Amino acid sequence: MPETLPIAGPMLGAAITIVGLLISWVVWRRRGAAAGLRGVAWSLVPLAAGLLGLMATVWRAVADIVGILAGLLFNPMVWAGVAVAALAAVLFVVSGVMRAKGRGVRPGRGGGEQKPGKKAAEGGAAPGLEGGRGKKAGAGDDDMGDIEDLLRKHGIE
Repeated sequence: MPETLPIAGPMLGAAITIVGLLISWVVWRRRGAAAGLRGVAWSLVPLAAGLLGLMATVWRAVADIVGILAGLLFNPMVWAGVAVAALAAVLFVVSGVMRAKGRGVRPGRGGGEQKPGKKAAEGGAAPGLEGGRGKKAGAGDDDMGDIEDLLRKHGIE
């Protein structure tokens, strides 16, 4: 837009205002006077900007924003950043779900104390495990025993 022409700003504002007033008329007929008057109010803003001499500034701002967005849209580094940010968000959500379900959490770490009443529900320490982690040999048998205890706890035998 040439800045040496002082009439260009008000003309552009008037053109945008006319289009807005036509749309406002349609809105008035379909949705009523309140919606139509709101449309008229918004439609008068470009004319006011043109008459105040702000249309050239608005034009440059819009052109700059469009240029920045076009530069971002066609830049592969930006898309790589979007992909990394999306991956980070997915991993964050997955870790929250895992933590809520108790998966991938080491016992005695990460949150402090055990849930209250856990020892009472289990009936104290498991036999053979009072002095530590228990025997290393026969770990598969211990796992089956844990599963059987869980099933019995829930009434499944």
